[in-house]
Amino acid sequence: MKIKVGFGFDVHQLKDGHPFIMGGVNLEHSKGAYGHSDADVLLHAICDALLGAANLRDIGFHFNNTDQRWKGISSLILLQESVKLIKDKGWEIGNIDAMICLEAPKINPHIPAMQKKIAEAIEISADDISIKATTNEQMGFIGREEGVVAYAVCLIQKQ
Repeated sequence: MKIKVGFGFDVHQLKDGHPFIMGGVNLEHSKGAYGHSDADVLLHAICDALLGAANLRDIGFHFNNTDQRWKGISSLILLQESVKLIKDKGWEIGNIDAMICLEAPKINPHIPAMQKKIAEAIEISADDISIKATTNEQMGFIGREEGVVAYAVCLIQKQ
């Protein structure tokens, strides 16, 4: 069996009045992530981890933010497309481990729903998806609630 590990990172600005989509779940908050798609930093980091592990470059290469096809699109679709790309190369997902860094809203109550959405979208067990969250202790752009960051690692494998 051959295995590879991938790492992903994403960051988005937070702006008043925008929806806040995280892990495919709409979070109630006065601010939301701003971007070309739905700006789901968690899913973007996971896409980058998966694509990188399979040596398929990054999310921006496949889903360019100047391409109107991806304007406002659900990042669950971008994740599904990323998984198709790695499967086309013969890879399957072993597991995903992700970390979200933001001050608010609290993520912990939403983690099971996020795991469920991601698992359904890419047809793996929710038990193979770990999501954690932390704050930036009120420091920097994250601490001032100007942005949100997500990191992800994944393991992919093939026989």
